[in-house]
Amino acid sequence: MEKSELITMSPLVLAYLGDTVYESYIREYLINRCCHERVNSLHKQAIKYVNAKAQASVIHAIESDLTEEEMRIFKRGRNQKSNTAPKNMDIVDYRYATGFEALIGYLYLDKQIDRLEEIISRGIGIIESEM
Repeated sequence: MEKSELITMSPLVLAYLGDTVYESYIREYLINRCCHERVNSLHKQAIKYVNAKAQASVIHAIESDLTEEEMRIFKRGRNQKSNTAPKNMDIVDYRYATGFEALIGYLYLDKQIDRLEEIISRGIGIIESEM
């Protein structure tokens, strides 16, 4: 995909993909760490990493380390109006999580896999330090 297409892509589309990519990395991480757990247990653990509050805490912690381009993508995702309202969660956390997911989707489509994995790895550390 061309860079110009990525930059103009809807941030909600990037977040849609980013949600899946991030959750896939988290599932793989948990399976590698606890390979003998039952699926239900893995799912309950995964929720601790992929919920809006956890994702918002990650982006708050790494925000100052983002490049200008990454910050632009994050802000577009964060500021994008969504047609759905979050249930049982803080709207600010939800918006920050959407920005985080947009960034993940962008890095994935731009094939910046090393950077993507660096951010996810840092995120895991941040979330685990708050558990």
